[in-house]
Amino acid sequence: MSEERFDPSIADGRWQRAWDEAGVFRADSASTKPKSYVLEMFPYPSGRIHIGHVRNYTMGDVLARFKAMTGHEVLHPMGWDAFGMPAENAAMEKGVHPGGWTRDNIANMKAQLQRLGFALDWSREFATCDPEYYGQEQALFLKLYENGLVYRKESAVNWDPVDMTVLANEQVIDGRGWRSGALVEKRKLSQWFLKITDFADELLEGLESLDKWPDKVKLMQENWIGKSRGMEFAFTLSDGETVPVYSTRPDTIFGASFVAVAADHPVAQGVAEGNAEVQAFIEKCRAGGTTAAELETAEKLGYDTGLTAKHPFTGAELPVFIANFVLMDYGTGAVMGVPGHDQRDFEFATKYNLPITRVVAASADDADKPFAGEAEAGDGILVNSDFLNGMSVEDAKREIIARAEAGGWGSGKVQYRLRDWGVSRQRYWGTPIPFIHCDSCGVVPVPADQLPVKLPEDVDFKTPGNPLDRHPTWKHTSCPKCGADARRETDTLDTFVDSSWYYIRFASQPDDKPFDAAEVAAWMPVGQYIGGIEHAILHLLYARFWTRALAHCGMIDVKEPFAQLFTQGMVTHETYSREVGGRTVYYAPTEVKRSADGAVLVDGGDAVDVGRVIKMSKSKKNVVDPDEIIAQYGADAVRWFMLSDSPPERDLPWSEAGIEGCGRFVQRLWRLFGQYDAAATGDDKAVARKQHQTVAAVAEDIEALSFNKAVARIYELTGTVEKAAPSASRSDAIAALMKLVSPMMPHLAEEAWVSAGFDGLVAEAAWPEVDPALLVDDEVTVAVQVKGKLRDTLTVPKGMPKDELEALALASEKVQRNIEGQTIRKVIVVPDRLVNVVV
Repeated sequence: MSEERFDPSIADGRWQRAWDEAGVFRADSASTKPKSYVLEMFPYPSGRIHIGHVRNYTMGDVLARFKAMTGHEVLHPMGWDAFGMPAENAAMEKGVHPGGWTRDNIANMKAQLQRLGFALDWSREFATCDPEYYGQEQALFLKLYENGLVYRKESAVNWDPVDMTVLANEQVIDGRGWRSGALVEKRKLSQWFLKITDFADELLEGLESLDKWPDKVKLMQENWIGKSRGMEFAFTLSDGETVPVYSTRPDTIFGASFVAVAADHPVAQGVAEGNAEVQAFIEKCRAGGTTAAELETAEKLGYDTGLTAKHPFTGAELPVFIANFVLMDYGTGAVMGVPGHDQRDFEFATKYNLPITRVVAASADDADKPFAGEAEAGDGILVNSDFLNGMSVEDAKREIIARAEAGGWGSGKVQYRLRDWGVSRQRYWGTPIPFIHCDSCGVVPVPADQLPVKLPEDVDFKTPGNPLDRHPTWKHTSCPKCGADARRETDTLDTFVDSSWYYIRFASQPDDKPFDAAEVAAWMPVGQYIGGIEHAILHLLYARFWTRALAHCGMIDVKEPFAQLFTQGMVTHETYSREVGGRTVYYAPTEVKRSADGAVLVDGGDAVDVGRVIKMSKSKKNVVDPDEIIAQYGADAVRWFMLSDSPPERDLPWSEAGIEGCGRFVQRLWRLFGQYDAAATGDDKAVARKQHQTVAAVAEDIEALSFNKAVARIYELTGTVEKAAPSASRSDAIAALMKLVSPMMPHLAEEAWVSAGFDGLVAEAAWPEVDPALLVDDEVTVAVQVKGKLRDTLTVPKGMPKDELEALALASEKVQRNIEGQTIRKVIVVPDRLVNVVV
């Protein structure tokens, strides 16, 4: 090779253009090769690729390139999860159109990804904000509607009265809108829902087949679905009405000390009539949180209705409260309060001085044991429970349910934590829900030939609220049934819908329908899906639901979308800060000069505090710009760093020393590759064996996504080859190394490949072949000790007889020197491992 150093500033762009011109990474659905679908969770186009993205996509890229080299037809696509609130917020704050902002961000991020040399099929690229994509999504939504999986009902929502929009639970902070800061109101609006609960059992049972998913992810989904068997029964109230409740622990019924109903429960509404004090309390409840997490941590508040509920066994009259920790959308909207064995109930009972009775204990001797300031889980046997005393929890559950069913006042019931998916959003930047409201015909689906229902471009964000709702013309249309004046649905779909089927559209993109079933069958399920653990529940659960729903509609045969799932760790970085004017100011790594003694600002030299290594975040400024690192070290050094050291499932601490070391290794390999000699002669069995063992092991490591192990093996082989004398075996090993590193350092590999005189692109070359005979070591290194101390090592044929090994050890000059003048008492020989001479 003519150049002493590898110059990524020239080579990176050259090979990226070469791959693009040759169409190397375009997937051919008609290929007869075995199919391999590798997919990373597609990004939101926020404007910049962060270093966490780089790690995620590098892992997938290595696997995709390896699969191509091992004879697979690979689908490795990329697109953009482009709808959502950030674009709409940018429109409000910067006076730009969400579409323009999004398209500019996509262009920037695509250029960044291309600079990293990822083996992506850009011919299949789409953004979810493309009418060609969301129009097909509308067609699928209508298909689900035809099959009874979509419905509309009135539902309680979080309403921001300033921004005039519905907020997700996560967007309500301390009872206020996350953006406006306004006190959030509870309103009832007509919302669109998907019947995900129809698939609760399927989604739960399907987890058992996902043996290549992380156990923690499956457990999170199992808990989110939350299947439980309990009992539903009704308390009779003092006014003659009844209140149904559901309990997963009917065995604890003798520990009940109160009944609580939600603020929107009919009982609460009845009590509130003509009572301003009750109405005020109900409004206070409505201003509180709606998530399980919020209810667990909020102060428990109640209002005594004056009503009582008759206990079905003891006849005791239990007080009935309106409580802020009970929601109408969960269960029956009423609960049986058992404070001894439920923490929420314990806190409530403590606040309102209600009885707290132990009904489950480790033994009968503990029946009257006091509680230590909190409820107990309720494991053990029943106590203080009349005919249940001494029973196990499960036996007691069965007994209570049997008696309730025999008496006709209750029954066993399976219930789920999972609720139907509300998909309505009062936002502009999303997929328009394809329905029309007619005063005569009601809610009417948009006909297929009128899809897509496109978003209008001329929208105004100066006024808070949904621009579609106040658009002068867009929402006005005619009824497809009767032709009368009608109104378009102005709600848009939750953006989770967009990401719930995108992997199918990547596999098949006909113009006239969402996908072709036969083409989908050729690629699906996704062979390897890679993404963050933060998507373990909602995205993955929704994607699994959509796949099953489409199968239910007869559109595809696949039920589980992702055969293998990998959740990678984050890239982390220490923080730099100092106190300025009584507040903490953070600084970017580029603003700080780091040394063994600490850190100072580059500009001014002021000392800064070095914080702990944490997830990179814009607020802490501990982010690394991939473009700056690529410009300094090249794409291959960045890719290599992403794969080195840390196991991919763990967090990867970013360090300047680490990326510098990767840059040095790129140059080290370049120098070694320059020593390839096609005319070299002679065999070197040790080098050949190391080569073939490494090739086999690296292949296994990549398949297992154990990239750090593959990196370590490549370092070892590099060291072995560097030390070896020139030979044909050494040159073969150098050529094999070019292929071995090509999935990880593709630009360096291509430059070395062509410089060495090989034809074609290394990206299209086959993975190095392995000679099985060379995978087995036929020589071993034996330690030779004198009185237990290592004095020499011997390289001998594997399986050498004890007497021969002993003779060889005693003939060693180093051994003779250490036993000179001493009597040998015995020689201990462990074949293939050790000779110990005792004197």
